Amino acid sequence: MGMPYPIRTCVVCSEEFELRPGKPGFANRCPACSEADGEDSAGDAMLDVTGNKSEVNAARRRAMYDLLYRKES
Repeated sequence: MGMPYPIRTCVVCSEEFELRPGKPGFANRCPACSEADGEDSAGDAMLDVTGNKSEVNAARRRAMYDLLYRKES
């Protein structure tokens, strides 16, 4: 007899679920809550890809510069 899968409680909806190998999403979220997050993050990524690449690259460069060279006061 195999070992049972661990029972976890979802941090979003507080529902109990079995943590199975190959489950998409986070280990502390049930499959339903993981799917809802996956759709939102995919939509954000598409906005970056379809936007003006030079603007996105300039913003990325500025953010990296600010992180590396900001003066700590």
